[in-house]
Amino acid sequence: MGKQKTKKFAAMKRMISLKDQRIKEKDRAKAKEKKKKDPSQLKEREVTKYPSCLFFQYNTQLGPPYHVLVDTNFINFSIKAKLDIFQSMMDCLYAKCIPYITDCVMAEIEKLGLKYRVALRIAKDPRFERLPCTHQGTYADDCLVQRVTQHKCYILATVDRDLKRRIRKIPGVPIMYISNHRYNIERMPDDYGAPRF
Repeated sequence: MGKQKTKKFAAMKRMISLKDQRIKEKDRAKAKEKKKKDPSQLKEREVTKYPSCLFFQYNTQLGPPYHVLVDTNFINFSIKAKLDIFQSMMDCLYAKCIPYITDCVMAEIEKLGLKYRVALRIAKDPRFERLPCTHQGTYADDCLVQRVTQHKCYILATVDRDLKRRIRKIPGVPIMYISNHRYNIERMPDDYGAPRF
């Protein structure tokens, strides 16, 4: 009985590398030339620019009357906790507060439907300042992060964990949240504020 040849799987043809001497000069891959760095040349590097309103991590633009950017779920949780938004903000910050609502947040509340019609009625209150959005799309979290990054004069009111995590990375932006049926401002890190001499 003769031996049967077993087929080799994944057998590849051997290929000549493009740098091989047997390939014609014009088809051969050229070796990369290493550029020698000039030690006398100035070194360039990218440095993140921080706004002039920040004194270390202390935000000088924050002051009464406070401008509070409100998120969708903040309004919903305020209704569940039976809190008056305007009065509770004043109780938290001990100063006049102007709540702001962006077009994206308004669109998000409108999309939620009849279940959140009370939240929509509160959001349409004339005491809320409306901020028009110029960007494309209606994803509220990106809109709020972008606005807070550009203008450091806002306090962001939200209950959303993911949004809070994103905002904490931006220096000088306080976060307002709801706990124990009242509004609180998230404590800034220990190094927040002016240097101690």
